[in-house]
Amino acid sequence: MKVTTRKAALGGLAMFGAAVLLAGCGSAPEDSGSTDGGEAASDFLPCMVSDAGGFDDKSFNQLGFEGLTAAADELGVEPVTVQSDAETDYAPNLTNLVDQGCNLIVTVGFALASAAGESAEANPDIEYVSIDDTVDLDFDGQTDFDNIKPIIFDTAQAAFLAGYAAADYSKTGIVGTFGGMNFPTVSIFMDGFAQGVEYHNQEKGTNVQVLGWDRAAQDGLFTGGFEANDTARNTAQGLIDQNVDVLLPVGGPIYQSAAAAIRDSGREIAMIGVDADFTQTDPSVADLMLTSILKGIDVGTKEAVLAAGNGEFDNTPFIGTLENEGVGIAPFHDFESKVSSSLQGELDDLKAAIIAGDIKVESYLSASE
Repeated sequence: MKVTTRKAALGGLAMFGAAVLLAGCGSAPEDSGSTDGGEAASDFLPCMVSDAGGFDDKSFNQLGFEGLTAAADELGVEPVTVQSDAETDYAPNLTNLVDQGCNLIVTVGFALASAAGESAEANPDIEYVSIDDTVDLDFDGQTDFDNIKPIIFDTAQAAFLAGYAAADYSKTGIVGTFGGMNFPTVSIFMDGFAQGVEYHNQEKGTNVQVLGWDRAAQDGLFTGGFEANDTARNTAQGLIDQNVDVLLPVGGPIYQSAAAAIRDSGREIAMIGVDADFTQTDPSVADLMLTSILKGIDVGTKEAVLAAGNGEFDNTPFIGTLENEGVGIAPFHDFESKVSSSLQGELDDLKAAIIAGDIKVESYLSASE
């Protein structure tokens, strides 16, 4: 399957990545990994550089790290991991890993795409895995370098199910979403969520509103970053003030700010997680979680690292879908008794219909099929 991207949506990403490369010309940050690059059980050295959220973000960085370490354990090797604390760390961190003799470098997150492409071009003998980006910086529909394997996810399919569930659960008839930055791997959650709400309205005769995302404009409410800070909290509060009772924050740790705003409101507001099952990765918010939109980052990363470690690196993009279980939604957990008794069965039927192609969920990835 040919992977393409929408130029308008990704143009900002290319400019963002270029700025990262220009800014990242200082000395390499300290290695925060588990080894100093010394003698290992084999000659294969798998490595990873995180996005700015850090490896303990309870979300996609953490899932990538778990996939890497699981593969390394199976291979009997010790990986190197380097954490990025800012955008300016990306390029120096990659240089750091190259200098340590890494055979495979996994970059976690679309924001590293430009830096990953630059590093891959300069080091054709090193294999790369790009999580959440195809590294198609010239927009020709193909990954730019043969030594990069993309791991990407058609998250809109799973977000559609979460949106349907949110509309079914909502008592106020208003649900909301906001993101870190308007990049395709963020907005794909928001757009799929809105499509699910629309489908519920169509099938059930409801009129649930979605605040924070405009499908026609392909734009919405964004904090400008992926930090759990006052901006994220105020953004969540703005939606809460408009009477939402389901909230989908998209962008790593920003959910923590949303959770704080929900608790301060004193209202019964459910939250939807992204990437990982937040009930499991962050039990402190379990009582707020209606469900989570899942991406199999850990599984995809483990498989890619194992293949490379066994001399079977394959640069064919992995695209997670409902059909291959690369995406999905988490159980309702504490909300099981709060949702309608028929909802799970309806979601199972919707999933089957999406897989069969009877329901079309739009996304920048599905448009390329």
